[in-house]
Amino acid sequence: MKSVSAEEAVAMIPNGATVMVGGFMGVGTPERLLDELVRQKKAELSIIANDAAVPGRGVGKLFDASLVATLTASHIGLNPKVQEQMMARKVAVNLVPQGTLAERMRAGGCGLGGVLTPTGVGTIVDEGKQQIKIDNKPYLLETALRAQFALVHAFLADYLGNLSYALTARNFNPVMAMAADTVIVTVDHIVPVGVIAPDHVVTPAPLVDYLIANG
Repeated sequence: MKSVSAEEAVAMIPNGATVMVGGFMGVGTPERLLDELVRQKKAELSIIANDAAVPGRGVGKLFDASLVATLTASHIGLNPKVQEQMMARKVAVNLVPQGTLAERMRAGGCGLGGVLTPTGVGTIVDEGKQQIKIDNKPYLLETALRAQFALVHAFLADYLGNLSYALTARNFNPVMAMAADTVIVTVDHIVPVGVIAPDHVVTPAPLVDYLIANG
């Protein structure tokens, strides 16, 4: 793990990159990194997130700046800008049931090819997907999700990069930290090693590549 500035971290992300962004309607989202993505005008991004947040908050900032080419998420209903860009064919939106989205990320982080789920069978969700029957019950094969980068926010990090999260701000951050080639983290507080009890570590240090220095 290396400590860097937000500017240095975002400079590593090329235009067109696939980026997972933690958060749930902006809660637990690494806002400093999103602000820097906008400042550096990183364009044609493929974003994987739970939702599109709202204008001016969370990943909504990326749509405000028209930096997104593709969004994979479970919900866009509270961001009219995303809806407008989708209808204008400026952004491709892949809507995924929320539980399926989380499990596809988990599969990507665990080295699995995908997961089997009954969610979406017999609906528009199953179009073009392989069905597998187990005990005569149909399941959809949903492929694993991975990204080049994961932008994660935690409550605490120690000097090694071990992470602990605060309540519901945990949301998608831990699974994203497992499912990306490069993991960049912002935190509320950086503390000495030992302050975070071992059983409170949710994301262990070996998964963290870069920690954004406070200040």
